[in-house]
Formats: sequence, C-alpha cells, structure tokens
Amino acid sequence: MNWLLRFVPEDKRQMILLAQRIVSCLDTAEERNAAILYGQAMLADGKVSVSEWARFGGKLGILKGRH
Repeated sequence: MNWLLRFVPEDKRQMILLAQRIVSCLDTAEERNAAILYGQAMLADGKVSVSEWARFGGKLGILKGRH
C-alpha cells in the first residue's frame, strides 16, 4: 500500500496514515470493523454532530480510557 500512497496528494496521504494508526490501535477485527462502518455512516451526509463524535470516540476506545 505504501507505494500507492506516493501517488496521493500529501494532505490526503496524511489523513490515510492517521486513519490507519487509529484503526490499528483497536484490539480485534470486530472492533476495527465496527469503527470503520460507523465512521463511514457518520460521514455519509457530510455533517457530524457532537453526539456522533462522542459515539465514534467510544468505538475507538478513547472514551473508555483504553488509549
């Protein structure tokens, strides 16, 4: 995948790398899949509410004190 990132603009590349790091911190494939699916659904309409951010943080383990 790293060779593909060379063709992506720098700002997009950094977002992809950040997303990879966040998702890699999750313990199980189920946690990763749940976070990815929720993130996609959350961003589908182009707007994110405070409660959606909070729920997403919970899925990432941020609000549980794991990270």
